[in-house]
Amino acid sequence: MKLLFSFLIFGLSYLFAQEQAPMINLSVAAVDQPAQFVRTINIAIILALLVLAPTLLLMVTSFTRIVIVFSLLRQALGLQQTPPTQIIISLALIMTVFIMEPYAKKSWETGIKPYMEEKIGYEEALKNGIDPFKQFMIKNTREADLALFYRIKKEENPKNIEDVSITILMPAFIVSELRTAFEIGFLIFLPFLVIDIIVSSILMSLGMMMLPPVMISLPIKIIFFIVIDGWALIIGNLAQSFK
Repeated sequence: MKLLFSFLIFGLSYLFAQEQAPMINLSVAAVDQPAQFVRTINIAIILALLVLAPTLLLMVTSFTRIVIVFSLLRQALGLQQTPPTQIIISLALIMTVFIMEPYAKKSWETGIKPYMEEKIGYEEALKNGIDPFKQFMIKNTREADLALFYRIKKEENPKNIEDVSITILMPAFIVSELRTAFEIGFLIFLPFLVIDIIVSSILMSLGMMMLPPVMISLPIKIIFFIVIDGWALIIGNLAQSFK
């Protein structure tokens, strides 16, 4: 993924932007110069970020909403293992890359690329690299959820968007994404629930109580989903649901 690759290049470029490439070993020795200690701490921080990068990228992107909606769609259809979980995850990742590409590109052009060209410093590059994702998260976060975490942390509400802390924005964004995903899932469930009710009523009126309704409703729901071009409908509306 380009975004993960960008973070990797950003971290490695910071390490090797010094006069000499740092040497890593497991021995314990006294530090001769303060710069050596700072370089060692930076290496440890960047390695920790690289380990957490996949999780962080999933938590600040559109992945959460998409994968939950696809999972609820599978349950609404009454399909247990179709599509397989691997397919759902892969489709959600592809959709995430598609939706987040403009933000990743802006992060690369304003933060990572200028830093690699030694045009800006480390702190400015980090801020410029985070800002596009921060803007995406703020656009898709409810004010009530953001205020909730400010109350939990007992801090005053920010006066403007620039003052919103990323540590408070991330959990608020995830809660908002979960709520939105369940709202979309509820709307997806409704037509399939109507089909189940109709099929069950018809079978009971015909006295076929021993025939499982799912055996009749499942193919009807599948053909209904095909007729309305369900995948294109859901994927298109999902992509447009992000502000």
